[in-house]
Amino acid sequence: MRRYFSIFFISIALYGCEDFLDTEPVEQISIDEQLSSKDGLLAAVSGIYKDLETLQSSNFHVYSGILSGNYTFAPSITTGEINTNSEARIANTYEFENTPDDLEYESFYDNSYELINQINLLLELKTSFNFLTEQELSQLEAELLAIRAFTHYNLSLLFAQNINFTPDGSHPGIIYNQQRIRPTIDFPARETVARTYELIQEDLDNALALFTDRQILSVGESSSYFNTLTTTAIYAKIALQFNDWEKAANYASTVINTSGIQLTSSNDYVNQWLTNGDLDETILSFAAPRDSDGGVSSSFAEFYTFISTNNYKSLVASGDLLNAYEANDLRLELYQEQELDAVVNGERVVLPFVFSRKFQPDNETLYLRLSEVLLIQAEALQRINPGDPIALTNLNQIRQRAGLTLLNNSANILEEIFQERRRELAFENNSFFDLLRYQKDVSRNLGCIAATCDITYPSPFLILPIPNNSVRNNENMVQNEGY
Repeated sequence: MRRYFSIFFISIALYGCEDFLDTEPVEQISIDEQLSSKDGLLAAVSGIYKDLETLQSSNFHVYSGILSGNYTFAPSITTGEINTNSEARIANTYEFENTPDDLEYESFYDNSYELINQINLLLELKTSFNFLTEQELSQLEAELLAIRAFTHYNLSLLFAQNINFTPDGSHPGIIYNQQRIRPTIDFPARETVARTYELIQEDLDNALALFTDRQILSVGESSSYFNTLTTTAIYAKIALQFNDWEKAANYASTVINTSGIQLTSSNDYVNQWLTNGDLDETILSFAAPRDSDGGVSSSFAEFYTFISTNNYKSLVASGDLLNAYEANDLRLELYQEQELDAVVNGERVVLPFVFSRKFQPDNETLYLRLSEVLLIQAEALQRINPGDPIALTNLNQIRQRAGLTLLNNSANILEEIFQERRRELAFENNSFFDLLRYQKDVSRNLGCIAATCDITYPSPFLILPIPNNSVRNNENMVQNEGY
């Protein structure tokens, strides 16, 4: 049944699908059959969460770190060469050389809009789900709206300039699909960034109004799904990125004060990162795919882990990132230095490379934890009311756990928060987006092997181009500046 669901969605999601009219009747029968029962619908919803996790654990997760300068590259196990070829499909991104015809994140773009199309189809059909109670219908709609907002948000991070780019956010955002797209019939246009955020808020507000106290899927942990708590936390994160300081502060405060989640203690912090379970402070962590033996079949560890000198992954911490830590910082225990054979200027040498130990092979797909929410609240409050004491308190909570000296005043606190985010949230796909929000230049120094290591803010190349297929097949699509 799941097979028919996926095939139908693929056929309706893409522009210019030549055989759509020929296959539509057969596929429509399949989708109608699947969605005629509660079990079929729940299988469809489960598939949506699976596809969402796949997007999060794809090379999307390394995007921010490679662009911000947090990562550099380990030598090839086979040749010893230090280059980007060992990590598939990020070389152009690292070099700021993506083109509309050779875009390394084209599949992320296409699969995100395919997921949105799946969601919109279920929303359109929800009145026919007479096998659900009113409470279940409300919960279903809430989860789908929250996922739709979240997916559009992630697209905006890669394909639209930050809202700071123009004074009023009137520059191009993304296409925001609130209904499924029919090939050769619907040609939606890009919204402005300001309007993109309005539509994200509309979906999140509606979701928060509709949530019940029971997930639509009954298996797994509540932290793996969109619900009142996880959506409120995501809302705070999104609001911060769109400079909506009031909402960022308010929603972060709600999570901190009502969730019951506590900051992981300094005694447990390192050990919890080194286990296969979630940290105590985890708020949202998507269920990772598992193989027939129950093990996780793909995880963030595939990007970063050192196993042996003959078995290690490609991305390592840069000197720039490591220099951001003080010598006594507890978090340095989450890094593992290894001497590896490398080829430099044609000669084989032994050099140290530093691997992250944050993610273990059987971890779920972490997205958001309380440490980040505390820093969201701190930044938002400081921007609203410079010198707000809660901002300093929150920042010091993170510093104290790391074993650092507490700050005794709010001087330069926004920069302190920025640096603390870099240290605390390293390898969690935030650093480049922080640079854009702070309107900072990209400055990659120690370990940078790109031809272009630095880019001055603002620049058209701080975002990706729209895939050329989307431009060619949609008469209303406008390409990003510079491409």
